[in-house]
Amino acid sequence: MSRQPLLLDRPFAAQLVLAVVLPVAYGLLTGYLLGQSAAAYAILSVLGILGGIVAGFDHLGSDQGFVRGICGGLLFGASILAAHGLTGTQAKASLPHPHVVLVVITVVLGALLGAIGGGLRARTEARRAAIAPAL
Repeated sequence: MSRQPLLLDRPFAAQLVLAVVLPVAYGLLTGYLLGQSAAAYAILSVLGILGGIVAGFDHLGSDQGFVRGICGGLLFGASILAAHGLTGTQAKASLPHPHVVLVVITVVLGALLGAIGGGLRARTEARRAAIAPAL
């Protein structure tokens, strides 16, 4: 069974896409949908939780996942506000006031989710290492 490579073991272009382009693009889409449908915005926001854990799983340990989550949460939250501001539409879901609090929330949640993902990866790797000598 092949294992998912760590982020830092991937080519630089892949690192850039996974750690920067993906959270920005996902945030832009989520921000656009904020002005279109409360349900679509909520669905993408909830799916972002899974994305935060998966991003953390690209790292070996909770500490590395935590840092990745901070960065991803910042890019995601700021992109939501940027896209929503650029579209000029009325938000279909409620946003905190001031809106920048949304970015604080996405950073905190991103850090926690990234730490969970990194911790899961560390535990998976430790389990794999314990089984490997037995084979």
